[in-house]
Amino acid sequence: MADTKKEKSKEGEDTLVEKELNPKTTHYEFLGPLGAFAMTTFLPLLVMFFSVCCDASGYPSQLLLNDHKTFFAQLTSPEYLDRLYDPAAYGVYAAFVALLALFSIILPGDVWPGTTLRTGERLKYKTNGFTSMHTTLFLGLYFIKDSGLKPLLFIYDHWLGLTVASIICSYAVALFVYIKSFQKGALLALGGNTGNALYDFMIGRELNPRIGDFDIKFFTELRPGMIGWLIINLGFAAKQYLDLQYVTKSMILVQLLQAMYIVDSLWNEDVILSTMDITTDGFGFMLAFGLYTWVPFTYTLQARYLVDFPTDISYYSAVGIFALNMLGYTIFRRANSQKDCFRNNPNGPLVKHLKSMDTKSGSKLLISGWWGMSRHINYFGDWLMSLSWCLPCGFGSFIPCFYCFYFAILLIHRERRDDHKCRTKYGEDWDKYCSIVKYRIIPGVY
Repeated sequence: MADTKKEKSKEGEDTLVEKELNPKTTHYEFLGPLGAFAMTTFLPLLVMFFSVCCDASGYPSQLLLNDHKTFFAQLTSPEYLDRLYDPAAYGVYAAFVALLALFSIILPGDVWPGTTLRTGERLKYKTNGFTSMHTTLFLGLYFIKDSGLKPLLFIYDHWLGLTVASIICSYAVALFVYIKSFQKGALLALGGNTGNALYDFMIGRELNPRIGDFDIKFFTELRPGMIGWLIINLGFAAKQYLDLQYVTKSMILVQLLQAMYIVDSLWNEDVILSTMDITTDGFGFMLAFGLYTWVPFTYTLQARYLVDFPTDISYYSAVGIFALNMLGYTIFRRANSQKDCFRNNPNGPLVKHLKSMDTKSGSKLLISGWWGMSRHINYFGDWLMSLSWCLPCGFGSFIPCFYCFYFAILLIHRERRDDHKCRTKYGEDWDKYCSIVKYRIIPGVY
């Protein structure tokens, strides 16, 4: 009898501790359950629109614009529906993700500590994304060394099947981590425990879902999306070369600028350990879809467009676009590097001259250097790069330029989310900080 009482008492204590660690989320983001429904249905449909409704006749298709009834009749035909079921594309996509997961486990890499969790624990992360990237590329080169570029045409020829495979993967991963989040001892994200199944599924319930030491969110953050983006771009460049027997300056510029961004992200993989995606947000459909589908299948729109419409630009235009990209990159990388140096060691030689503001929480906020110009100067640099990727496509269609408009909205929303988080954390200190660093993203403008 006494043992039973002790067991019940221990269970009650465990339940109390779990409630303290995983408090109920009392506010919604992204318009709550309605927004969650929209994101889990309309975003995949948008990606499918880009895949299905853009072709060599136009972006969007001329048949869609001139005779939409015939166009949609074709989409519902048995022949077209058979294209949605593409076992070869499904297999290639699954093998690609599995290979990257294997590389993340077996390849060497530096081990970094993550942020301190509410439990007091600091998870360890192995950063070998750059190694995974070049290992994947060299492995691919080995397999095509005798056949030439023709195997890369698989990407263009099976584009619809690959898109569908990525969407299925996004839903499957999101569902898996959602179910896993109900395991005892799971640390939940503070914003993902509302009790509304659809919303929590979308926003992400568990903070750091892991299988052993394999961190699903950290793996997803850069590997499938960034490396997939690079490989798809190369496939489109190969397609243009085989079609024209040369590669246009526009395609070369898109390949170069986007590859620089991808390589830089993977080389500086440890930087993401201090981002909201890792430290704050749960891992759910929003991140899974964004990184398995959205990044590789919408960020490649420029290269795909240039296959179907191989427009070219002058050398002067190419130099100007390259200069714009380098301006954005300089702002983006130097600002992020300055922030990370300051976080790791405020008295370090590179940042000790910077002015900062003490807060009641014990943290310091930079008020000079890059971060004295605006509260998210890095977002401005990031957006300038996105603009430079779209310009080589010209202005024959809005769709290749979709990315820079979407990205502007994303960055503004992300800045607002971060502002809300910081206002909650710092209180009056944040108001004081905002009075010193007045601009949100663009110095002197916004």
